[in-house]
Amino acid sequence: MRILILGIAGAIGRKLTARLMGEGHEIIGIDARGWGNAPRGVELYEIDFRKRAAEDVFRKRKPDAVVHMATVTSLQIRGEERYRINLGGTRAVFEHARTYGVGHCIFVGRHTFYGAGPDSPLFHQEDEAPMALASFPELSDLVAADLFAATALWRHPELSTTVLRICYSLGASGHGTLATFLRGPRVPTVLGFDPLFQFMHEDDIVTSIVLALEKRPRGIFNVAGPDPVPLSVIIRETGRKTFPLPEFIINMSLGRMGLPRLPRGALGHIKYPVVVDAAAFRAATGFHHHYDEVETMQAFREAFPPRL
Repeated sequence: MRILILGIAGAIGRKLTARLMGEGHEIIGIDARGWGNAPRGVELYEIDFRKRAAEDVFRKRKPDAVVHMATVTSLQIRGEERYRINLGGTRAVFEHARTYGVGHCIFVGRHTFYGAGPDSPLFHQEDEAPMALASFPELSDLVAADLFAATALWRHPELSTTVLRICYSLGASGHGTLATFLRGPRVPTVLGFDPLFQFMHEDDIVTSIVLALEKRPRGIFNVAGPDPVPLSVIIRETGRKTFPLPEFIINMSLGRMGLPRLPRGALGHIKYPVVVDAAAFRAATGFHHHYDEVETMQAFREAFPPRL
């Protein structure tokens, strides 16, 4: 199968490429960041996936399947450019997929789509609407991209569309929002709060995408691995120290005093849980995580030992 991966140079994209090539698939990649030591045999295009050159890749190479994992978070890019990448880029990907006869398109989204709030259900179902956007506007473009991808299910019924809402990743690459939050020796927490966090090993995330390519389930699916774990346990088991502070002090200190640079709206995600029910994806694909929560935290700790 000829598979086009957008965002191939990211940590998950590189692991996914290695797995798919090992299974004999032909891999084409688009990523403006480039990949200097890409494996031999990968057809790599160092271009902006929103531009005409990316459409030419669709037109000339005619991939059988597309994996779109090129969205960005507010930790990576700020402001209007992030909106153009996430929503504008996702619209372009699906339009090109429809125009040039792609059979299957996977949108790799995030479980934070649902938002975090005091009145959120403990286990989110796929048919729930996003919450807490008013308090976390930096999440709105990712939500909009997810919703746009989901509309392809009825706008383009000839295109098999899979929307994956994957929980936080953790592992030796240090990729992802949770890994970035845990990178320092002291991890800030909001005094009086210890939310459940749902995460999975990055290799299990790769497995989930490979299974989605193989099984081609149509629809929206939450993807998760082990049972959720309290934030305080994650901090302790990865060798860090908790740094509990009143919320108003954290608000004033973000990006200073050794604290991570987070949007203020992100504080809801270290106060309240975002936990998803992933039963539908397991039923559709047979997915089962290989790494439990202890092994996953240990993999991160070994790759990024604490500097206390």
